[in-house]
Order: sequence, then C-alpha cells, then structure tokens
Amino acid sequence: MTDSLYERLGGEDSIAAVVDEFYDRVVADEQVAHYFDDVDMQKQRAHQTQFISSVADGPVEYSGEKMETAHAALGITSADFQAIATHLEEALMEFDVDEDDREMVLSEIASYRDAIVTAAD
Repeated sequence: MTDSLYERLGGEDSIAAVVDEFYDRVVADEQVAHYFDDVDMQKQRAHQTQFISSVADGPVEYSGEKMETAHAALGITSADFQAIATHLEEALMEFDVDEDDREMVLSEIASYRDAIVTAAD
C-alpha cells in the first residue's frame, strides 16, 4: 500500500513546521504581509496546518470557513495568490519535500484559486 501524501509529508508535525516556515516568509513579504496585519497568526498557522493536512488526505477534516467566505473581502489579486503559492513552494523545498509531492500540494491549493482571487491585478 502506498503512503498517502499526508504520510509522505511527515504527518501533522512536519506539516506544521512547513506552515510555520511558509508564514514566516509570507509576513516578511511586503507585497502580501498586509493581508495578515490583524490576524491571530497562531490560530492562522493551526488553521493552515489543518487545511493542508486535509487536502493531503490526512486523518483531518477541514472545519474552517468556505474559501469564498473566508477570502471574499480581502481583495486578493492573481499576483498576490502567486506570491503566496511561491512562498509555500519554497517552504516545502526548505523541508526537502519531493518535487512530485510539492506539485501535488500546490495543485490542491491551486484548485481553490477562483474562490480566493477576488480582485483584478
């Protein structure tokens, strides 16, 4: 039996470490950091860990808001979505996640692009 993507990523603790690295990069990026100015980042990190665990077929059910609802008022552009996706890819690379597994994670995230991107560039 093949390990799930969740297992190949190392489970919840490893995904949480990737998420921490990801948000460290995001909040240091002037282009996108403003989206998180008034956000409880501890809660956000836990939420993102749950989300990635869920889309990676882990034993976790995502319980957050619908993507459309959570992002509707943020005015996220395609360029900002791409910048954030790049930070996620770089965080995954930092933890030596295999290229195929990185692509699987990024593909899952990209499937939510239309629900997240609500503003023109």
